Amino acid sequence: METIAKIYKIGHGPSSSHTMGPRKAASIFIEKYPNATRYRVTLYGSLAATGKGHLTDKVIIETIGEDKLELLWEPTIFLPFHPNGMKFEAFDSKGAELGLWITFSVGGGDIADEGSQKEAKKIYELNTMADILEWCQKNGRTFWEYVEICEGPEIWDYLKTVWEAMQNAIHRGLENEGVLPGIIKLPRKASSYLIKAKSSLGSLQSRSRVFAYALAVSEENAAGGVIVTAPTCGSCGVIPAVMYHMQERYGFSEIKILRALATAGIIGNLVKKNASISGAKVGCQGEVGAACAMASGAATQLFGGTPAQIEYAAEMGLEHHLGLTCDPVAGLVQIPCIERNAFAAHSDGSHHISFDKVVKTMKQTGKDLPSLYKETSEGGLAFFTEGNYLNNYEL
Repeated sequence: METIAKIYKIGHGPSSSHTMGPRKAASIFIEKYPNATRYRVTLYGSLAATGKGHLTDKVIIETIGEDKLELLWEPTIFLPFHPNGMKFEAFDSKGAELGLWITFSVGGGDIADEGSQKEAKKIYELNTMADILEWCQKNGRTFWEYVEICEGPEIWDYLKTVWEAMQNAIHRGLENEGVLPGIIKLPRKASSYLIKAKSSLGSLQSRSRVFAYALAVSEENAAGGVIVTAPTCGSCGVIPAVMYHMQERYGFSEIKILRALATAGIIGNLVKKNASISGAKVGCQGEVGAACAMASGAATQLFGGTPAQIEYAAEMGLEHHLGLTCDPVAGLVQIPCIERNAFAAHSDGSHHISFDKVVKTMKQTGKDLPSLYKETSEGGLAFFTEGNYLNNYEL
């Protein structure tokens, strides 16, 4: 598996696969062909179906320049390797082609050419939860120690930067008010939820605060603000909300939080390696489901859970999101995405279903789900919403 730094990327929302990935790809292409007088970019499948709602066109235009760009949308064409396909072409002043590149936005802000994932640099030799759990038990260590051994001590500086970015997103999201961009005109709710939480008592206040923190980050993401993929933009509110609440209410030190983030990162890595964190490939179970598993494992560690209990918590977090479809209304990461983040943010370790089995199930479920339920806005809530925003939403 690769470094967990690829699970936690700091960047602008609203979508790791639809904005971060395409921005990165466009930057690479124009750097390779800086003297081209004209560029043509063709977006395929899910990337084209919900691209405008996710600001894909905006980030490509910003990167390449509107005067040099021809942008084509092919929402009904799905390239074999991944639903989020992109074709970049560069031309000289006479119209001759200088270069062509087909690449894919595979989730979490990553891009990959067909077959390139096999060549990714390995940081972790163990690729299943069962193997890592066995290593922990055999060596008397826990997940964050395995991360430190594999990544090196420099991972803590990176995770500190990640944690600071997560906290900043919460703070901004709680302060910002108004309407989110897009045709839905969805009002921000995080600030009002925090006010309501302060007037509540006991466990209700605790849950309401977590809810407000998750909304804050998700709303910042929807507005194109700076967030951390965890493991994606669409699920970026879950882990910050849970970790922030843990530190605020229980007084956990920063190093404890960073160690919890390390554990969450390895859980997300396992999902990414053995299934997918791309909503366009497996639906929202790979985004919010994975984030819930990550947060569950991290929280269990903070409360002193054993490696077996951490695995159990991660398994439950993912299990109860199996089959969750990706059906963003009008192609925007707003409904139902924002509130899913908020909901996902709310034994002795012996159990019948293992984490690895749930990840395999998620991968198979993703294959079995029709494409209209995987980030195309052609089914589910996106289709049956009153007024059907998509009828008036032209690509």
